[in-house]
Amino acid sequence: MNDDILAGIRVLDFTTIVSGPYCTRMLADLGAEVIKVEPPEGDYIRTQPPIRDGRSAYFAHLNCGKKSIAVDLKRPGAADLMRELADRCDVVVENSRPGVMKRLGLDYPPLAERNPRLIYCSISGFGQSGPWAGRSAYAPILHAASGYDMVNLSCQDGLEKPLNTGIYVGDVLGGTCAFGAIQAALFKRERTGLGEYIDLAMMDAMLGMLIFEFQEAQFPIARTARGFPPTRTRDGWVMIAFVKPNNFEAAARAIGHPEWIDDPRFSTIAARLRHWDELMAMVGEWAANHTSEQCEAILDAAGVPCSRYYTVREALALPHLTQRGSFETIDDGSGPMRVPNPAFRMNASAARARGRVSALGADAEDVLSAVLDYSPGRIAELRERGVIV
Repeated sequence: MNDDILAGIRVLDFTTIVSGPYCTRMLADLGAEVIKVEPPEGDYIRTQPPIRDGRSAYFAHLNCGKKSIAVDLKRPGAADLMRELADRCDVVVENSRPGVMKRLGLDYPPLAERNPRLIYCSISGFGQSGPWAGRSAYAPILHAASGYDMVNLSCQDGLEKPLNTGIYVGDVLGGTCAFGAIQAALFKRERTGLGEYIDLAMMDAMLGMLIFEFQEAQFPIARTARGFPPTRTRDGWVMIAFVKPNNFEAAARAIGHPEWIDDPRFSTIAARLRHWDELMAMVGEWAANHTSEQCEAILDAAGVPCSRYYTVREALALPHLTQRGSFETIDDGSGPMRVPNPAFRMNASAARARGRVSALGADAEDVLSAVLDYSPGRIAELRERGVIV
C-alpha cells in the first residue's frame, strides 16, 4: 500500500525564488508529482550559493522531489502546451506578479473552464486585487509593509533603525499558508467534485502572524515590558522564558532564590511586569556565574523553558533532531547533503523530503510522453522550435 498521502496528485508548478517553491516542495514531500516549469535559463535560485560542482544546494533544498521541464513561454505554442498539461493536473501553483499569467492565457478562468476540478493557487505579495496588487514584493518588502520590522525594532534596546532582513519569514510563511490552503481545497474537491481558486497574499500572512500586535494596534495599552531578552552567561547567552506563573516559580527555586516568589515586586504577573528589568537583571547575576550549558541544564531540569543560543551548524548536530528524523539525506549530483523534513509527522503516511533533484529540463521527455502521450518525434519538434529546452 502506498503510504504517500498525496500519491496520484499531479501539480503544475510555475513558481520561482522561495515562497512558491517552498509550498510545492511540501507537496512533493507528501508524495505529489510536482512538475516544475522553468524558463530556459532556469529558476534564479539555481545560481545562488552554496554552489557545489556547479549545483546550488539552496536550489536543491527548495526543489528536491520535483521534476523539471524548461519551457520558453514566449514561443508560439508554449502556452498551448501548458494548457494541455494543466488539463491533466490537479493543482497549479504560480507566484508571478498579478497579471502575468493572464497575459499568457494561463490564469485560472481559462484553465478551470477546461478542467473544472483544477485547484489553482496564486501566491503574491499583496494579493490579486486592491490598489497594491500590482506592486512587486519580496519578503523584505512584506516585512517592512506589514509592520513586522517595526514591531521587531520596538523589542530591541538602543536601536533607532529597523534591523536588516536576513531571514525571509514572509516567503516561508506565505508558502506554508499556500500549502495549507491547497490541502483544504483538495478536501473540498473530494466532497463536491469541483476545484477552487486560491488568492494567497503574503502581506495578509504576515499580518496574521502579528497576533498581539494586530490587536494592540486597535486597542493600545501601556507597554511595561519588551519581552524576553537574551541573558548573558559566563561564556555566551541563554534564553529564559518564564511565561506562566509556575515557570517563574520553578525558575526562582532552581536559581536558588525561592524568596522571589513572595517578594511583592514579583509575586503577581502585574508586579513582575512593573519590575521586569530589575527581575531580569537579577536573573542575569545568577547566569553570569554559570556557563550556558549549566544554565540550560539547571533550568531544564526544573521544567523552566530555557535554551542556550545555538548556531544553525550547532543545531544541525543536536542528537534530538537526528533521533527524531528531522533531516533527510539526499544527493543532488554533487554528493550527499541534508535537508529538513516537514515539521509534522504522520502515523501512517510518509512526510519526508524526496531525493530527486532534477537538472534543468531533465524530465521533459518523461513528462510529455507519460502525461500527454507525446511521441518522440513530437517532442523533438518542440525542441527544434525552442518551445522546450
